[in-house]
Amino acid sequence: MSLTTALALLGGVVLLALALHGLWKTRRAAARLPRVAQGTAARTEPSLLGPGGAAPAQGAGAEPAVAAAAVRLAPWRGARLDPLIDAIAPIALQAPVSGDAVAAHLPPSRRAGTKPFHVEGLDAETGTWEPIGPGRRYTELQAGVQLANRGGALNEIEYSEFVHKVQALAESMDGRVDAPDMLEVAARARELDALASPLDATLAITLRSNSVAWSVGYVQQVAARQGFVPGATPGRFVIPGAEEGGPPLVVLSVPPQAALAEDPALAAVRECTLALDVPQSPESAEPFPAFHRAATALAAELDATPTDDGGQPVTLHAYDAIGREVERLYRELDRLDLSAGSPAARRLFS
Repeated sequence: MSLTTALALLGGVVLLALALHGLWKTRRAAARLPRVAQGTAARTEPSLLGPGGAAPAQGAGAEPAVAAAAVRLAPWRGARLDPLIDAIAPIALQAPVSGDAVAAHLPPSRRAGTKPFHVEGLDAETGTWEPIGPGRRYTELQAGVQLANRGGALNEIEYSEFVHKVQALAESMDGRVDAPDMLEVAARARELDALASPLDATLAITLRSNSVAWSVGYVQQVAARQGFVPGATPGRFVIPGAEEGGPPLVVLSVPPQAALAEDPALAAVRECTLALDVPQSPESAEPFPAFHRAATALAAELDATPTDDGGQPVTLHAYDAIGREVERLYRELDRLDLSAGSPAARRLFS
């Protein structure tokens, strides 16, 4: 037997052992998504064109653009574990544990590969599931890993990493994990990714100067009149969403090198980008009308032409077509219980 053949056989034995080990430690998941064709859907980059290029959208109060910034609701805290988008592993405990003890044994990184995971506790006083907090006592724990995000579907390696971290947490709490079956979870992840990928829509147009270049300060001044405020990074301006800490409604950005330039001569800007992340913004906030108004007003004040990613001008007819496609996406997201702007949609399309 050659060395190459022997190494190949050894590798096969190791992979088989790992698979059997994962199956031995897990069970079948109770929650299932509707069945779809097997395989992972190709995830496309956000653009102005819709899924399949069929329409101009891609494949995640008073004046709405200003009201969204003015109305302030409770801070956005993200989502609780959701069987629709998470694989959930219950952790049975022999005795109640404190939130401080659980927090001390949580892994430094709550990610498995590219997928986030969360740990919740069943509060001994209220009987409700909640994120782990200090000064609380929990009679049960559960951990959930996200089945898909914009990086694609959860795979077997990522799931194995999740199970390994959760088992270590359970052992430190003298508990026992009842994790879903690895192959079932991977199949659910592919199904969810296949359902969500065609609905992952980010609208983006480029505003190109028709004459002179702009300074970053001038762009900011013009944008401020349309309700934009400085974002978290230089050269990024946003119309905030209604929830403090939540994602913005509309984003305007200039090239980072211009925003960070110390020499004003290097800070000349001839184009900027306006973007709307459809699944992240609730339909009730009227994000597309805000996007359309901002694009129209900015183009007029900056003396710029709005263009798609192919460099073609975006006409009024194109905006109408985009609006109809956005409406279709909203209905599809609603049908899947992933309404735009909901905690589940925000997590899934991230």
